[in-house]
Amino acid sequence: MATIAAAPTYAPSTAASNTGMWSWITTVDHKRIAVMYLYTSLFFFMFGGLEAVIIRTQLIAPNGTILNAEIYNQLMTMHGTTMIFLAVMPLSAVFFNFLIPLQIGARDVAFPRLNAFSYWVYLFGGIVITMPIFFALAPNAGWFGYAPLTTPQFSPGVNIDYWVIGLQILGISSLAAGFNFITTIINMRAPGMNLMRMPIFTWMALVTQFLIILAFPAITVALIFLQFDRFFGTQFYAIAAGADPLLWQHLFWIFGHPEVYILVLPAFGLVSEIIPTFSRKPLFGYPVMVYSGILIGFLGFGVWAHHMFAVGMGPIADTMFSMMTLLIAIPTGVKIFNWISTMWGGALRFTTAMLFAIGLVSLFTIGGISGVMHGSPPADLQQTDTYFVVAHFHYVLFGGSIMAIFGGIYLYFPKMFGRLMNETLGKWHFWLYFIGMNLTFFPMHYAGMLGMPRRIYRYDGGQGWELFNLISTIGSYMLVVATAIFVYNFFRSRRSGAIATSDPWGAGTLEWSIPSPAPEYNFAEIPTVRSRYPVWDIKSSEHGAHEIPHGELGEIHMRDHSMDTASTEVEPAPKSAKELGIVLPNNTVMPAIAALSIALSSLGLVLMRNENKTVGVVWSVVSAIMIFVSIYYWMTTPLEDEH
Repeated sequence: MATIAAAPTYAPSTAASNTGMWSWITTVDHKRIAVMYLYTSLFFFMFGGLEAVIIRTQLIAPNGTILNAEIYNQLMTMHGTTMIFLAVMPLSAVFFNFLIPLQIGARDVAFPRLNAFSYWVYLFGGIVITMPIFFALAPNAGWFGYAPLTTPQFSPGVNIDYWVIGLQILGISSLAAGFNFITTIINMRAPGMNLMRMPIFTWMALVTQFLIILAFPAITVALIFLQFDRFFGTQFYAIAAGADPLLWQHLFWIFGHPEVYILVLPAFGLVSEIIPTFSRKPLFGYPVMVYSGILIGFLGFGVWAHHMFAVGMGPIADTMFSMMTLLIAIPTGVKIFNWISTMWGGALRFTTAMLFAIGLVSLFTIGGISGVMHGSPPADLQQTDTYFVVAHFHYVLFGGSIMAIFGGIYLYFPKMFGRLMNETLGKWHFWLYFIGMNLTFFPMHYAGMLGMPRRIYRYDGGQGWELFNLISTIGSYMLVVATAIFVYNFFRSRRSGAIATSDPWGAGTLEWSIPSPAPEYNFAEIPTVRSRYPVWDIKSSEHGAHEIPHGELGEIHMRDHSMDTASTEVEPAPKSAKELGIVLPNNTVMPAIAALSIALSSLGLVLMRNENKTVGVVWSVVSAIMIFVSIYYWMTTPLEDEH
């Protein structure tokens, strides 16, 4: 079998200084890019949450008057779009960027500049799709954008134009990151780290990247068809021209259901890091966890039409997609039992991160059970387009992805910033989130079963929905309070949190063998890996924690502080890359300029269609020239300089 030659590895550069705005704009350091993803995606998470709270306030009682139908549609569309594409996916990207090189023993990702480009495209794409809401011009046809509702006949304004353009820009970011991380994981693992020694998070990240590069082309095709219908007068979705509007639904959901696992699998990976750490046990059934993740990714492409049981596909298609939906519950259930088995008999420590992980196990189980119900076409026909479905997917995505992401932030905050988050505030955050989440979404099951349809902006009294909507809205206010506590804890800890040691939790994977925060070059010496939990193995060997054999895990700085408190010892500062003779790639602003140019060029198309054709053409041409110039300098500037 042919072998793959190892790609060159690079440490991120700090240019002349690691401070100042310019150093962040030009950085290619995967850890700094992760921090930028973290701040940006948390902002969009709170923005999407604010949209949801306004929606819930409108529905707190019958005949709400806070919003009219048009603004409600814009808020509802942007809430779904923001949470999926601008919050949860990029929050997962925080950990892809930060953890993958550290967990596999690399100094950076395979393509540092492409990594920076991915972030800037995400940022500018998010601005393009979000800014119109401040002018009451936001997308207004639902985050799913069903055609022909989104065609010019039914949506003649600019609202959908921004949605189409913005999602295509965000797709560029996701695809660039997907190819980058696949190359990194396959080609840049440390000596001795074979595939079955990789941490589960890295495994789930690898599966997720394949889902991204295989699923996003489907929605890209759907969006290009819609863009051509809107901008150039084609009729891909026009019923009068003989087109089939179900084409959009098939293309969208071929992307849309793998997208669920794009959001959930990274969360599963984070939980699979948290639970072993705070159970002081290796993950139960590691091989089965790996294979179940791969199987989820594979089967995820065979269930899309369970979103379409109501469109009249016929009994054969309904049966096939019903069976696939029920089948995919098996590898998901395997993970639940393996997490429980990992905790069974372990030395459990109920830190904030552990509480969020356990919260995922419980809440995602509820969402999974209601998902199995939707695998039955007769049951699904009763639940389709009701609030029962809203409850289901929020238990999957909020009770699943968001709980794990917060657990991951509490776990890896010390490695990112060198300080610990406050555990007391963290537990307040968890319990308010856990209670508030259940108060918000569990009553929606009952409202949906009583017939409350989704996407309505007001409802009449006397239908039995009032109490459930009141409870849901109170729960959403509790989530706001919990988020405010988290934000306070986050910034307070950044400034004055307890100093963290290299391994404050007593974890076992490779990233905990280097100082906190991680140095610019990650590893002074590329480690040799001999097991799945190399740090635990070294600690339990005959050598003391301060007597690591040279070269065993590289030049590591490790003390055994297994409690969530800071050490009173001050660890020596790691040497600089220059002192160690490590070659660094040059920082560059070109990825940011290329990303900005793509966003500006896309806006030129909107101007071309809706405002002034001449101005739009000139705008697009100038922006396209900027794209080519920036990419030319990006490709011709030397990647690295020797010290």
